[in-house]
Amino acid sequence: MRKLMCIKRIACLIMAISLISVTGYAEPVQQVDTNVSTQLINAKSGILMEASTGEVLYEQNANERLQIASVTKVMTMLLIMEAIDSGKISLDDMVTTSEYAASMGGSQVFLEAGEQMSVNDMLKAIAVASGNDAAVAMAEFISGSEGAFVEKMNKRASELGCENTHFINCNGLDETPEHYSSARDVARISQELLKHTKIFDYTTIWMDSLRNGSFGLSNTNKLIRFYNGANGLKTGSTSTAKYCLSATALRDGMQLIAVIICAPSTKDRFSSASALLDYGFANYEVASDEDLNVAVPYVRVVGGVKEQITPKVSGSGFVVKKGNKSKLETRFEMEESVSAPVEDGQKLGEIIYTIDGEEVTRRDVCATERVDKINAVQIFLRCLADWLKL
Repeated sequence: MRKLMCIKRIACLIMAISLISVTGYAEPVQQVDTNVSTQLINAKSGILMEASTGEVLYEQNANERLQIASVTKVMTMLLIMEAIDSGKISLDDMVTTSEYAASMGGSQVFLEAGEQMSVNDMLKAIAVASGNDAAVAMAEFISGSEGAFVEKMNKRASELGCENTHFINCNGLDETPEHYSSARDVARISQELLKHTKIFDYTTIWMDSLRNGSFGLSNTNKLIRFYNGANGLKTGSTSTAKYCLSATALRDGMQLIAVIICAPSTKDRFSSASALLDYGFANYEVASDEDLNVAVPYVRVVGGVKEQITPKVSGSGFVVKKGNKSKLETRFEMEESVSAPVEDGQKLGEIIYTIDGEEVTRRDVCATERVDKINAVQIFLRCLADWLKL
């Protein structure tokens, strides 16, 4: 009898735990499904990423190490833009071409040793015409030598979490097994470059010129002319890398990155990138707190120099299935009060996003400033100010 009672109690306990599990926790509703049975690309490797969130919408062999030819210049352009934005160089600086830079083959703007060209025009030559000579000239201008610049390229790749990338030059011209990347890593580097919005002044050029109009330029990225919303980014091709492309496009506030590596033809790389972009724009959209007009509630601070603090939602927007943004609802799970000191970035609660009552995602709500403890003098002054208001 006692044994039977024990078994019943255990059964009840298991049932109670199960009930708590079912009612107390639910997996978020999956909005992005990368398990697409249809093969969207005709290439060895590819990926589709939403730029503001880093959300991957489609991938095929995205981590495979492959040669990427002149798509290498996405990293070169990133370091150039970072040097410009940091104030190290300016667009008006004049760059003198070395004999080594002038000796580059492949795609080039035929710089001559000793020729001077502005950073603005060098960047145009790289982004539009894929100038190998201009890339080396800029590498030397920024770091003193191409080798020192390549060290920066590899360091920056590591900082961005690129686990399958290694550069040996700044332009992707030499075909060696030691120079490689992956579709995922190229997308990450492209994502970082897109944060420097000045780059669009160059990557969206269809036709232009250098040397006071005497040397014509035509963009190697044909999507700039033929794909709605295309705004970048870089092509590449060699006999071993085949045809590669990091293609970017913006529609309805959503910036997509489509990377194609080792396509059998130039037609395939452009059609594959277009197919990825079409898929992304047809199936997804980005929701942000600005879209939802989210008002974050304030949190009372006990014993602080400020009596309350208005926190903010951490992170950027998130991707939802197209048509679901209008269905999103939010609720907060917040601390009613917090004791000082409060650290900048300290978590104060969470915001939960739901569609039809089911959780889609949640984000931390954090303090936007430090609030120190109040001292005796400050308490006296606060009381005095309150008294004077009476």
